Amino acid sequence: MRVLGIDPGLTRCGVGVVDVEPNRRARLVDVIVLRSPTDAPIERRLARIADGLEAIFEEHRPQAVALERVFARSDVSTIMGTAQISGVSMLIAARRELPVALHTPSEVKAAITGYGRADKKQVGAMVARILGLEEVPKPADAADALALAICHAWRTGGVAGAAIRDASAGRGEQDASGLTPAQRAWLAAERSAAVSGAARRVKE
Repeated sequence: MRVLGIDPGLTRCGVGVVDVEPNRRARLVDVIVLRSPTDAPIERRLARIADGLEAIFEEHRPQAVALERVFARSDVSTIMGTAQISGVSMLIAARRELPVALHTPSEVKAAITGYGRADKKQVGAMVARILGLEEVPKPADAADALALAICHAWRTGGVAGAAIRDASAGRGEQDASGLTPAQRAWLAAERSAAVSGAARRVKE
């Protein structure tokens, strides 16, 4: 499953693309931070980020798009910029008929580190570990975009995606619990990840 993660922002917009196998193994495809000059008119800044996103969508052909959900902050201008780029991103995805999912920061942190209140350093370190990178992607917007993509794939892709396809096609032999083999495998993987996350927190 190829997922494009977007950490929306008007000055800096993190974009990460990952391929995730059914066994949850993730591989980096591309990561970049799109930027727009703060002294440019707002419409030109939006167009510049949009052009960059269009090029990435066209080059990598993702199967799904994951965005950080906009939430209240004290800085109104930051909220506006984040919301505007989120809208641009969703429009681009919609024109390609791609599914879009919004994930909160706590959801992403919990999926990546096993702890919903992890800091950016911890998230970045786990992203690098998951993707087998020697260094943490920088700036933080890049790591956050990759974390979004991985989170989405782990929550809704892989064998979970197979389970969804089985259900929609009327296939998949169910057991007494009403779950298909793919759904059971996904739940087992989720439990394993939760146990691993708990073990890491104990060691820390």
